[in-house]
Amino acid sequence: MSKDYYKILGIDKNASESDIKKAFRTLAQKYHPDKHGGDEKKFKEANEAYQVLSDKQKRAQYDQFGSEGPNMSGFGGQGFGGFGFSGFRQRTNGNVEFDFSNVDIDDILSQFGMGGFGGFGRRRGKDAQIHVELTFKEAVMGVEKEVEVPDLSSGNDNGKNKKVKITIPSGVDSGQRLRLSGYGFPSKVSGGEFGDLYLVMVVKPHPTLHREGKHLITHLDVKLTDALLGGEYKVATLDGNVSIKIPEGLQPGQILRVRGKGVRSHGMFGHGDLLIKTKIIIPKKLSKEGKNAVETMKNEGL
Repeated sequence: MSKDYYKILGIDKNASESDIKKAFRTLAQKYHPDKHGGDEKKFKEANEAYQVLSDKQKRAQYDQFGSEGPNMSGFGGQGFGGFGFSGFRQRTNGNVEFDFSNVDIDDILSQFGMGGFGGFGRRRGKDAQIHVELTFKEAVMGVEKEVEVPDLSSGNDNGKNKKVKITIPSGVDSGQRLRLSGYGFPSKVSGGEFGDLYLVMVVKPHPTLHREGKHLITHLDVKLTDALLGGEYKVATLDGNVSIKIPEGLQPGQILRVRGKGVRSHGMFGHGDLLIKTKIIIPKKLSKEGKNAVETMKNEGL
């Protein structure tokens, strides 16, 4: 018998991706079997409906053929493995698994003591959290590094540490979290899974650069003569100096752009730009020749 996934989630057929996710989140909280008054059957139905409707290709197939159509079988048996969020348990160069999701369905499940991939009845251990410092360059360009994390395998934070090699993607910022799956506290239930360890990024400031979204911002003092006549300057970037041309007639506060020298943000396409905020320096004193030159300009109406 064909199932009405829209009815199961309580949404109409024109529901947006956001509506689908919101509806599933509500039902997951309501029916989770580890919650008092939960309903395992309804939770599984909601999970099955979400797995189909959150995937554009599966949704289109379902809209045409229903749940009994070709290639539609088997969604109900995937447990928690079918959540279609990018970022879940990514693996880079063989290093530990991570994601940068601040709010996701797995967070809902963990509120009830379960991981999103463990199956019913396998309670997870508690999650833990530490802070990790990154240089500005590491955060902007990404880095593979070895960090020390607490060894929580005994169930206590006893001061023992272990080293873990992690890959941090480019474009992370302070406050973003990296999840080390299974590095948290052990489960109190036999056969249960370890919790996760969250690494909270703390990005140290740069002496001359700062971020605005995917763009890097720097400041440049420009001599009055170069502002009037044009010139060439060297500007420091995270991967070396670049030469920029100052156009004739530079205006106060004018912003110059060097394309592709900004941030490649996690989840974004392409690079940001380096934006150079210029400041024209007016000399406090002029030589006699300088004054004469300015007087000449003044007489010409400049």
